[in-house]
Amino acid sequence: MNRNSLFFSLLVLALLSAACTPSVPSPTPSRMPATPVPSSTPTAADTSAPEPTATALPTPTDEPTAIPAAFPEADVAAWERVVGGVIRPVDIVNAGDGSGRLFILQQVGVIRVLQDGQLLAEPFLDLRDRVGSAANEQGLLGIAFHPQFSRNGYFYVNYTDYSGDTVIARFTAPAGESGFRPAGDASSELILLRVDQPAANHNGGQLQFGPDGYLWIGLGDGGGQGDPNGYAQSPDSLLGKLLRIDVDAQQPYAIPADNPFAGGGGAPEIYALGLRNPWRFTFDRLTGDLFIADVGQNRWEEIDYLPEGFSGAPLNYGWNIREGAHPYRDIPTDALLTDPIHEYSHDAGCSITGGVVYRGEDIPGYRGIYLFGDYCSGTLWGLIPAADGGWQTQVLFQTGFKMAAFGEDEAGEVYLLDLNGGVYKLTARQ
Repeated sequence: MNRNSLFFSLLVLALLSAACTPSVPSPTPSRMPATPVPSSTPTAADTSAPEPTATALPTPTDEPTAIPAAFPEADVAAWERVVGGVIRPVDIVNAGDGSGRLFILQQVGVIRVLQDGQLLAEPFLDLRDRVGSAANEQGLLGIAFHPQFSRNGYFYVNYTDYSGDTVIARFTAPAGESGFRPAGDASSELILLRVDQPAANHNGGQLQFGPDGYLWIGLGDGGGQGDPNGYAQSPDSLLGKLLRIDVDAQQPYAIPADNPFAGGGGAPEIYALGLRNPWRFTFDRLTGDLFIADVGQNRWEEIDYLPEGFSGAPLNYGWNIREGAHPYRDIPTDALLTDPIHEYSHDAGCSITGGVVYRGEDIPGYRGIYLFGDYCSGTLWGLIPAADGGWQTQVLFQTGFKMAAFGEDEAGEVYLLDLNGGVYKLTARQ
């Protein structure tokens, strides 16, 4: 391919919060250290900073069936509660194995199974012996199943360990009767990557296999207000980046040949930079377009975009030179910065949660709409391309949920996690 803070009460809010700044001692460097970029600039927003040069991305050019011309009428859909009582759910995915199961990550380190509308008593995997504190933005944060999971049993998780550092690891689910894989094996862990985390927040967390078959990883800037060490703009640090690795070519992984720094000039795992805390991103299962919901600092939340087939990476989404499309720091740069396709101010919320493009069958009027929300306000929007070449949004729901994540089942129907313990499904209103 060529293309290119949740607390409980106040504490849980830190998971996706835009202004969390805990003071945490820096751990001992590991094999993938983050190299700081010296900067004497203040951490507060500098309104005198010049507007950086930006490069715009094209809007989709897919067939008309992929893109709705307008938002549907109100009251055609609703969020139906499927189950409650899940402890701090932060991610929900399917395995693509035909089982119909959904896998729900509990931040404390347990993977639960939702099958036929029931939460199974036995967990799919329990990693509490290695997942560190889950009280801030740490814990078990992301999961992705290998595209050939039904054959090889491989799945990948993103968690923070007892030192507070990010671990990307592969586990295996042994085959049972008829090849069905009922549970993961905690002893099968193969660690692919460790990344130092200088603070307890802005860890990112998303894992997803792209349409290219590579594993994509979202990492935040390492925490601290304003990215004080400049990690997000440093090509030598994995922090504040979108990573892309090949988990099939060799162990623990290989570098795709068309990664921007595969030939040098930066960490070869990097595919895009300039991100603050890309808590959740998604590939449109029909078009392959990538949407990144990047949690802002103290003024702006943003959605970044990478159309399928785009060439010219690495894309630089701007943090910490700017927040959203607005100047943040006066940092000399000749980099071309890529505009977000949408942003909203903290008048409308404080922490963006992305997001999936609806491709199910139950609600035809929603097909092609990117759904995203705000953790603080509970507002849920839709985003579609506009006729003028830009993008347009519309408020679709006022949920009252502490939205932690969206997910899809194998048929493309959409689910939403409320950090308070509820799992909801988007359904056609009767």
